[in-house]
Amino acid sequence: MASEMAMVTAAIENGDKLVAPHEVSEVTDSGGNVLESFKDPKSQQVMSPKTASMVHDAMRTVATEGGGKDVQIPGVVAGAKTGTAQRGVSNSLPPLAWYTTYGKAGGKQIAIAVVVEGSKTDRTEIGGGRLAAPVAKKMMEAWLKK
Repeated sequence: MASEMAMVTAAIENGDKLVAPHEVSEVTDSGGNVLESFKDPKSQQVMSPKTASMVHDAMRTVATEGGGKDVQIPGVVAGAKTGTAQRGVSNSLPPLAWYTTYGKAGGKQIAIAVVVEGSKTDRTEIGGGRLAAPVAKKMMEAWLKK
């Protein structure tokens, strides 16, 4: 679920284009010589630019004024969406806390999604902004240091 939400978030940040993820850009030998290169997958339009813009702006508001504001990082332009997913018959299982975010800084951009499952936190305290957002913030900070 998290990888799909990160892809959706990336498409929103890209203005409507979904780029298929890939894990390897090139294979090199021990001397750093490129043995094989892999092209980036083609992107595809998955929503209208107008829809992407509206959702982008709404996510920006969540990151600046809503449930995602506690994870702001100076110098990063970010948007976010928090969530709590009920589970089980009649909500018999603890809910999932999730958070997805995009960030731009220094000419780079990233999309992150975090899902927290099986938390021992009291059911009434489980929420994406409370449990998953701090994890996303740490990931964003690590990305900035790269």
